Parts: sequence; structure tokens; C-alpha cells
Amino acid sequence: MKDKKVLFISTEVMPYMPESDMSYMTFETAKMIHRKGIQTRIFMPRFGVVNERRHQLHEVIRLSGINLIIDDIDMPLIIKVASIPKERMQVYFIDNDDYFKRKAVFTDEDNKLFEDNDERTIFFTKGVIETVKKLNWAPDIIHLNGWMTSLIPLYLKEFFKDEALFKESKIVTSLYNDSFEGMINPELSKKIAFDNIPSKKIDLIKEPSFLNLQKLAVANSDFIIEGSEQLSDEIKAFVKEQKKPSLEYIPKDEYEKSYLDFYLNQIM
Repeated sequence: MKDKKVLFISTEVMPYMPESDMSYMTFETAKMIHRKGIQTRIFMPRFGVVNERRHQLHEVIRLSGINLIIDDIDMPLIIKVASIPKERMQVYFIDNDDYFKRKAVFTDEDNKLFEDNDERTIFFTKGVIETVKKLNWAPDIIHLNGWMTSLIPLYLKEFFKDEALFKESKIVTSLYNDSFEGMINPELSKKIAFDNIPSKKIDLIKEPSFLNLQKLAVANSDFIIEGSEQLSDEIKAFVKEQKKPSLEYIPKDEYEKSYLDFYLNQIM
């Protein structure tokens, strides 16, 4: 198993973000896999609420410096890295001053969604994939956590479809109740279409609600995990319609055996 590689991409990871189903399960699953001798890499956004000094983040100059085109605008990519104490696991942070410097995650002081959450999501998507390409690190499994990773399966299958590094990668999406009210910027579809992704591939998110973003991720993934106990009936029904291998919700204190079996016997 030592030659196997798993890429974890998450909106939240402990200890850099507060404990939630997502931050806990991303950390614990990566730790479990890592201890089995499987190589791991973890990526998350460098939100302004992440304390760089406390967690000893530092910029990786050789990985930074790429400009990502978001809706015909060049946006500089900054890559920072930290090590999870005692685990010898590296976490890579996708950063950009315009998108991630603010001291908040997705909403302002009035609890309104940021107008540029659509662009932040595209930037995060492209930033992770371009950085993994630069590392020349071909993952056997790409495990996604959180709605901000919802575009990654689509981009891997369309925008990066000719990238040999990901040809054999299996995509796993864990679904959580990390919902938001309303929709992110409806211009999301237009900005994705700018990357020459066919409109029929993005029909699901003409209205970019939390539920529709989840559906997009499920439709383009190979395996599904229920990461939260409380998921909408609609997304559960959609998962069943897709007829993809899935793992139902497992409580935190019981997950290890089931997750290992799912990883080792169904995915790998």
C-alpha cells in the first residue's frame, strides 16, 4: 500500500478550523490512511480566520507565482504549507489576497454571502489542481469534503481531462450539512463556461444553491460518503438515482473500520 496516494481536499481541516463533522472527518480519515503507510496530501483554503503564526504557515515560493485566469482576469496563486503536529502530514493552503485575506469564511458581518464566493470557489478548484500538477504527484484517490470542492470533479473531467496525472484517479465526495441560505453569485455558470466547459455539463448549477452544488459534485464523482447524519432527503434520493457506490453515515466513534473497508476494498 506504500505506493498508494490519497489527496484530501476540504473546506475545513482540524486544527486549522473549528471542529465540525467536516474538519474532524477530514483530519481523522487522512490520519487513519497515513498510518496505514499510504501517502497523503491535504489541501484547504487559507481563510483569513486561519492563524498563520500559531500554526506556523509559510509560503512555498517554488509552488507560488502561478496566475490563474478567473473569468478573464489573472489572479496570483500563493501556496502556503504547514505540518499537523505529531502526524507528519503536510497541509497545503490555497491563498490569494483578494479572495482569502478577509477575516471571515463565506459571509460578511451581516451574515450575507460574499458576492465573489463563486470566483473564490473556481480559484480554489484550479489552484489545488495546478499545485498538484506542479508537485507531479498522481493521486490514486481524490477525496473531497465540503461544498467549496463541488467544482473539482467537473473540472477534472472537463477542463483538465487531458492531464495524464489524474487519468487513474478515483473521485470520492463526502457530503456534509455545511449548507448556506440562498444562492452564491448566479454568474457562476457563465464563469465556468468561460473555461470552455459545455453548458450541458453545468445545467445543474444554473441556480447555484447549496443543494445544486452538492448534486453537481455527486454527478461527477465515482464514490459517495455521507459525512453528516443530517442530509436532505433530496440529496439522498439523488445519490440513489446515480447508482454509485456509497457509504451511509457512520458515527464518529465507529467510522474507522467502515471507512477502511470502503477505501481498501471498494475504491482501491
